[in-house]
Amino acid sequence: MGLFDRLKDRLTKTRTALADGLSALFRGGRPIDAALLGELEEQLYTADMGPLATSLVEELGRLHKRGELHGEDDVRRHLKGLLLERLGPGQGEIAPAARPTVLLIVGVNGSGKTTSIAKLSARARAAGFKVLIGACDTFRAAAADQLEIWAGRTGAAIVRGGERADPAAVAFDAVDRGVREGFDLVLIDTAGRLHTQDNLMAELEKVRRVIDRRLPGAPHETWLVLDGTNGQNAIAQAKLFTQAVKVSGLIVAKLDGTARGGALFAIREALGLPVRYVGTGESADALEVFEPEPFVDAILGTKGRP
Repeated sequence: MGLFDRLKDRLTKTRTALADGLSALFRGGRPIDAALLGELEEQLYTADMGPLATSLVEELGRLHKRGELHGEDDVRRHLKGLLLERLGPGQGEIAPAARPTVLLIVGVNGSGKTTSIAKLSARARAAGFKVLIGACDTFRAAAADQLEIWAGRTGAAIVRGGERADPAAVAFDAVDRGVREGFDLVLIDTAGRLHTQDNLMAELEKVRRVIDRRLPGAPHETWLVLDGTNGQNAIAQAKLFTQAVKVSGLIVAKLDGTARGGALFAIREALGLPVRYVGTGESADALEVFEPEPFVDAILGTKGRP
């Protein structure tokens, strides 16, 4: 099954809201007019695109006045183009350049961060990379236990500390082992910190400094995991994280369980950060490298249309 087919299968709630909703607007050969465009804007808001919904519909309205929209297929095609413009190019699969390449993974409690790390580990191991996980969430033993189980399943190594150990010390030990033993990829988990707690944000900055001390230039990437079901609320969380640490990419998790997958576009527009992966389920393979066109086709129903 190709990427488009997997996304189509797993993103059914958002697809129903957008692709099927768009078809319903044109049922009975309904012409394009201000009322239809207003209903389309409402659908886009329902999918949690936020203010982006208004700008998209305004652009479609301009195209209609110029005589470039004549029916459903025209609306789908132009809407697809507008969304792709806002997403920008895909970044592709992570390919470790430095040895090791260190990824710092951050996010709030319950965002899907630890599960996303486990899935990243599985993907990297399947690609033949030597992977080490640093379990630096020392406040939740369950998080480290979960990562240890996944490491065993995928053949990754893991470094963890005792309960309430200093997260920065665990991060240092993980990167140190990664350097000494020639790992390709070191994935650093962090405590699922509440973005309002300044002391925890300070701890995150300490982890980053300690990693750089052991391996200058690391972490090479810092990815923020956002819960796709939180929609617009995820943007507020993300802005506070980007103030605390230099985030270079996003993982949007739990998109299979929501009709609000349009939030991904709003998140991308608000933050100006590339979406690297999307979470589409619970299984180990339910983490997809983000490719804009298959994603848009899957939720708009534009693949195969003129």
